[in-house]
Amino acid sequence: MLKVEICGIEFKNPVIAASGTFGFGAEYGQIYDVSKLGGISSKGLTLNPKEGNSGLRVFETRAGMMNSVGLQNPGVDGFIDKELEEMKKLDTVVIANLGGNTLEEYLTGVDKLNRSAVDMIELNISCPNVKHGGMAFGIKADVAYDVVSEVRKMCRKPLIVKLSPNAEDIVDMAYKCCEAGADSISLVNTFKAMAIDINSRKPVFDNVTAGLSGPAIKPIALRMVYEVSKAVDVPVIGLGGIASAKDAIEFIMAGAAAVQVGTANFMKPDICLDIINGIEEFMKKENIKDLKEITGCI
Repeated sequence: MLKVEICGIEFKNPVIAASGTFGFGAEYGQIYDVSKLGGISSKGLTLNPKEGNSGLRVFETRAGMMNSVGLQNPGVDGFIDKELEEMKKLDTVVIANLGGNTLEEYLTGVDKLNRSAVDMIELNISCPNVKHGGMAFGIKADVAYDVVSEVRKMCRKPLIVKLSPNAEDIVDMAYKCCEAGADSISLVNTFKAMAIDINSRKPVFDNVTAGLSGPAIKPIALRMVYEVSKAVDVPVIGLGGIASAKDAIEFIMAGAAAVQVGTANFMKPDICLDIINGIEEFMKKENIKDLKEITGCI
């Protein structure tokens, strides 16, 4: 009833733990049976290990949170050597989320992941492009096109491209990424935001700005998923503020083949189970035999 297929990969259900909110799954595995998830998108990986940003990294906001973690991770080799084997034992679809500051870093990372046991690669193009003054690869559609097309030539795994909501034109961005060879699109990543400590008269984060996520962004993310789903002919994975089965069903009705749950994991570590069970209950109540019946029904 809940099974979905994306790029030839079968998921037990449409609920995927989002990158950066679930580690590599082991910690959550101590709380509940994560094999019940449709999939897990790994902590954001970079070619080389990263320490992450200094100072405060997480800050709660009304109806959400801001983060400035800075992609702290063990690097692609560290992931493959020390994390992937255990991640595969979790018996769910394993998606490697890959970022980079240069095209060369993306290509080298993809080459290494090609030879690993990951099921899919999710290309994070929200990373700062150091060769273009720090502007993210995912802001301008022509820059994203160049990156995705080069990655596509090398990538031997199903390729998901994760879009930033800060893109100049999210629909054009999605279209260009698909034209460049993306097998699937996931959206949205966090919104660029800011918080100020009025007592110190300084930004809360050392990095000044940070990524806003959580229920506050859901209506905007939902609109973007709807617009992109109408414009592309590849599976769309929706995320952004999903915290209930109702939220997930809205994204599916807007056109998402699957959803990712991120910030809500911090609110309730086993919330993905609630969402999976809630979707199943809704389908039974509405006599829906297959999620395709309601995918993109709006």
